[in-house]
Order: sequence, then structure tokens, then C-alpha cells
Amino acid sequence: MLRLNLALLAIVLASALGAVASQHKARKSFTEMEREQGRMRQLEVEWGQLQLEQSTWAAHARIEKVARERLHMKPPAPGQVIAVEVPGPTAGPPQGGARQQVERAQLANLRHPLPREGGGGEGR
Repeated sequence: MLRLNLALLAIVLASALGAVASQHKARKSFTEMEREQGRMRQLEVEWGQLQLEQSTWAAHARIEKVARERLHMKPPAPGQVIAVEVPGPTAGPPQGGARQQVERAQLANLRHPLPREGGGGEGR
């Protein structure tokens, strides 16, 4: 009977120690999970701020402002703009009116040539 009681006492002690260890591990895991969730919330806030910053940097008005001020760019003069029509999928080579438009555009380009890249001494 004494051996049985000692065996039961050992089993109860082992079970109690296992329960304590398991509870400690669960609390530790919960604390780590809370810390990671906090980090996740911080990263979500940072992601939102980065998206807002990206949309600000990519705004058309800002790009145009930088192009004008830093790169000294300006819109082309009306004589420098050439409109080219793309023929439809069933259309063949340019005929009649389209050919005349291309010839007029080429002639206008000869009269008012577009500036070449890297030339003109523009400030970079």
C-alpha cells in the first residue's frame, strides 16, 4: 500500500509540474503573440504612411513642377508636336489622306526640327 501511495504521489507531482510548465509556456507564447501583434499594427501604420508618401511623390502636379523647376523642361511648341495615327488592325499601308498627313508632318519637322538629346546646353 505504501508503494502504491508513493507511486500515486510521484504521478501527481509529475502531473502538477507538467501543468505548471505547460501554463508557463502558454503565458510566454501569449506574451510573444501580443508583442508580434503590436509590431504588426506598427508595420500596418508604416505601410499606410509609405503608400501616402508614394502617392504624394507620384502626383502629376508634383512631377510637372519638378520637371519645370529642376530639369528646366517646358511643353513643346505647337509646331514641334506631330500627331501620328495608328492604322486599325485591318488597315493596310497608308493611302491617300493618311499618306498626305505623314508627308505634312515630315515637312513640318524639317521646318521646325525637334531638339536633339544631350544637345542645347540645358542644365542637368
